[in-house]
Amino acid sequence: MTGAFIDRAAPNGVPLFLRRWLAHPLRMGSVVPSSATLCKHMVRRGWPEGDGVVLELGAGTGVISRAFLDAGLPADRLVTLEIDPNLADHLRGTLRGVEVLECDARKLVEYLPERFQGRVETVICGIPLVLLPLAEQQRFVAAIAAVAPGRGFLLFSYCVTSPLPAGKLGLTAKREVWTPMNLPPASVWRYMPV
Repeated sequence: MTGAFIDRAAPNGVPLFLRRWLAHPLRMGSVVPSSATLCKHMVRRGWPEGDGVVLELGAGTGVISRAFLDAGLPADRLVTLEIDPNLADHLRGTLRGVEVLECDARKLVEYLPERFQGRVETVICGIPLVLLPLAEQQRFVAAIAAVAPGRGFLLFSYCVTSPLPAGKLGLTAKREVWTPMNLPPASVWRYMPV
């Protein structure tokens, strides 16, 4: 039973995050959830205009999504995606009113509910894309372009240089911020279609 892994006493989900990292270390981008500092940077750089929707890919325990909600984003304008069933259960239990998709981000077009189509303004990514081969990175970028055409995406990464070969993916890359207080230190990269 997947719900047995939810630790309601730890809303940040650190114990769950560590268990899931031990089970699938290459699927997780870090050994601990993102810091409050990194979350604030993601909210600042990813805040949607008007009634746009924020889509978080690889939401983990939901600390970035929670930061958007705490900053005032209505729950019905936030969609999270998580491939790990235990983490998806945690998100459903802690992010009330938020749409939680349990799937692979490369299949986003198949899973995004119709009511969100054409409304995705910001895509936040915590998936360790640097570990994927180029063909899979291309599938990922195509999936984002299909649900948020022309919008690009924000990716946080622990790489010093661009974690993606932007030119080969038809993107431009800009490092927007570095957060040395995150564990490990992280950069926020904005990737936009050329």
